[in-house]
Amino acid sequence: MSKRLLYILPILLAMLAAPRAGAQAAFNRGLEQISFIPEGQWITGVNVSYTQSDYDNYKFLIIENLGGDTYSFNVSPMLMYCFKDNLAAGGRFAYSRSRARLNSADLVIDSETSYEPGTLYSLSHNYYGTASFRNYISLGRSMRFGFFNEVQLQIGGGQSKIVNGEGEDLTGTYSRNFSLDVGLTPGLIMFLNNYSAIEVSVGVLGFSYDKTRATTDQIYVAEYARKHANFKINLFSISFGVAFYL
Repeated sequence: MSKRLLYILPILLAMLAAPRAGAQAAFNRGLEQISFIPEGQWITGVNVSYTQSDYDNYKFLIIENLGGDTYSFNVSPMLMYCFKDNLAAGGRFAYSRSRARLNSADLVIDSETSYEPGTLYSLSHNYYGTASFRNYISLGRSMRFGFFNEVQLQIGGGQSKIVNGEGEDLTGTYSRNFSLDVGLTPGLIMFLNNYSAIEVSVGVLGFSYDKTRATTDQIYVAEYARKHANFKINLFSISFGVAFYL
């Protein structure tokens, strides 16, 4: 028994000493970080989009005699402050409004089967407030190209209404919605000059909560709630924008 102990004891001492020796050795990856966005800079920008479509006797697949018009408008100003080199915090506000009006449409399945949905009117508008925190990373020693990682907390809500039919067949639904989103959005930044840059970002991680309360014909009430977690690259959340660094 004493001979076995003589063999095991050196092995145990070597195992206990190995972590301590490794902890004392300093590990350096050799990564060099420069002041890509210096302290004291203001970051601002705005995204504006507007689309409009008009249809008159339009035909698409099984839909014929389509007539109506749609439009959508979005505006999102942003303001952030770099309180430390490569670290910035701030927020953005967003407003969106969309309208769709269907005057006529025929759903034709075959020569003997068709359906006319009648008139339809839809209007919605939403507001969003977002708190953001950014960490910038330079691409080597380049002052033109870099990366950023943004953490976002967004709270929003809005209203919408849908009206269908005419006269005694008129029916409508009024809805109010609330949303809460937490996300992680990395991106790429390219400076065009000392004060303006193009940004491309995509959502990779996030959690969202949505709740909607709808009232139909001022009688029937319905509620809908949804929770969603995303832990993959969301290609539908790719966004392009222009920012100004002052």
